[in-house]
Amino acid sequence: MTGKGPNILWICTDQQRFDTIHALGNNHIRTPNIDKLIATGTAFTRAHCQSPICTPSRASFLTGMYPSTIHACMNGNDRWAEAAPLITKTLADIGYDCGLAGKFHLSSAMAHEPELRPKDDGYRCFWYSHAPHQGIGKGNQYTDWLASIGQDYKKLKKKYGYIPAKWHQTTWCADRAIEFMKEERKGPWLCSVNIYDPHGPFDPPQEYVDRFDVESLPEPLFRESDLEAQERLAAVNFQGKAKHPTYPDAKLTLAKYWAQIELIDENVGRMLDALEETGQRENTVVIFTSDHGEMAGDHGLNKKGCRFYEGLVRVPLIFSWPGRVEQGLRSDALVELVDIAPTLLDMIGPPVPVRMQGQSLLPILDARAEPDKHRDFVRCVYYKVLEGPESFATMIRTREHKLVNYHGHEMGELFDMTRDPHEFENQWDNPEYAAIRFDLMKKSFDALAFAVDTGPPRVGRY
Repeated sequence: MTGKGPNILWICTDQQRFDTIHALGNNHIRTPNIDKLIATGTAFTRAHCQSPICTPSRASFLTGMYPSTIHACMNGNDRWAEAAPLITKTLADIGYDCGLAGKFHLSSAMAHEPELRPKDDGYRCFWYSHAPHQGIGKGNQYTDWLASIGQDYKKLKKKYGYIPAKWHQTTWCADRAIEFMKEERKGPWLCSVNIYDPHGPFDPPQEYVDRFDVESLPEPLFRESDLEAQERLAAVNFQGKAKHPTYPDAKLTLAKYWAQIELIDENVGRMLDALEETGQRENTVVIFTSDHGEMAGDHGLNKKGCRFYEGLVRVPLIFSWPGRVEQGLRSDALVELVDIAPTLLDMIGPPVPVRMQGQSLLPILDARAEPDKHRDFVRCVYYKVLEGPESFATMIRTREHKLVNYHGHEMGELFDMTRDPHEFENQWDNPEYAAIRFDLMKKSFDALAFAVDTGPPRVGRY
């Protein structure tokens, strides 16, 4: 079957928090190409992932279902559970030619090199590289490419301390995407560009770091009380212990993190240029997002784990389709990454499956609905995801408040997001917030119950 509908360029970075784009308020970073996407499309400024860790988040937005529903809660699972079709498989079945460049991470990249793919993920082209340094000689097609041009990843890293931009995995991902987009074909295509950066170890090419005046960069969000707050959560899994930010190291780390995003932005520009050069831009939906954020020193924490601060659970989400998506719109609606898959189906035409739990964003994108209202609340979960303490937690966030339950523990978190947007003052034990705490707990419990997949549709009487 030859499909009809727009092409889809779906760019997903790894560990990029929401406040890393110039056009959305970060005056220290240069992202002219992502800014261009915002100018020609719609940016959702309150988009939240469904887990602060890679695998459950990616499984969720690729299926339009919550991680707990599709048995994809762990980051080291041996294989994909095949509990729901991926959106790429659904689109391939209606005639889309699908390709991927970069990481996938629906199953462990450590147990198998490369990781085991689903039985049918819909991808015809699959240029796999989980991380630039992982699986060398064992299915990492990026490092295989380096070898094919006479380069060696480990030797380059030893020589420079980083990988130069022209040989960087981010550039390689964009190269493969451009190659895929330029292929001759009759029907539409979808290309997943899954860049590993700005994930640690924060080692961008030095010239990108040198662009920053490190001393002028902002300090992480931190108060002395954060150390005590994190000590109370010591039994809850996180990648590293909280510590007092030290300077200039904390600012230099931020510069390196942002430098990786500037390299990503340059390659976003290369892909957009390729669409223009081949006459495909007007018929291509471009999505830019990330699987989760990064603490980046906030509250004394770096990396990720079982926490739900905005820097970790709030991510970029941009849709751009000239002439079809509202241009220059900044939507303040509460949205989830689980909403991407039903949005794509709504754009293209096939009915959204009943068991798909996301809610289409198309009414906002094409101006049929109020731009700042989509959901009453968003949810994010952590269920035994990383190695270490087996932690379980759920987050629910409305416009005004955020509640976090650390299941199996007495303590939790309740933040007044209007009065305390940087989440310093935990109101969990404040009697003045007791009614709000109860209301959010009920909403969270109800949402968890309603998210259960009840199985195939009922037939006949029972």
